Amino acid sequence: MNMLDPDHPLAELLAHDRRFKLEAYIFVFEALRYAQEKMGMGTEHVAEDATDEDEPEKHVTGQELCEAMRVYAQEQYGYMAKCVLNSWGIKSTGDFGEIVFNLIKIEQMRKTPYDSREDFDDVFDFEEGFQHSFQFSLPEAGEEHSR
Repeated sequence: MNMLDPDHPLAELLAHDRRFKLEAYIFVFEALRYAQEKMGMGTEHVAEDATDEDEPEKHVTGQELCEAMRVYAQEQYGYMAKCVLNSWGIKSTGDFGEIVFNLIKIEQMRKTPYDSREDFDDVFDFEEGFQHSFQFSLPEAGEEHSR
């Protein structure tokens, strides 16, 4: 378990909203970075409070972030991805939205005027979204089995 500075806004959030574990919030940050850096997601946009020196930010939509979280979870946790997310309190894409908007509320993430919490609802079904990567292929009839 990571030690979190008790003065960090996330510590206060975790004390008030016990639905999700710290690991869930860390996962969302990591998945956002993964979406931007590894998957090339996001459109560049300049934050409203940006100064001339600030780099444009890559903004990822709720739907894009959900897909990135699905891929990232499978890459990190394999066939246990759904179980791991569930253990942190994440049981649907709507929960991803709850976490993101909690982070926006404590100013640890930003949103555009076009983003809404509902962007995360029903993006994919957790049962289906985490099962297709685990289909085992059996040898076709007549194929030799290598030993």
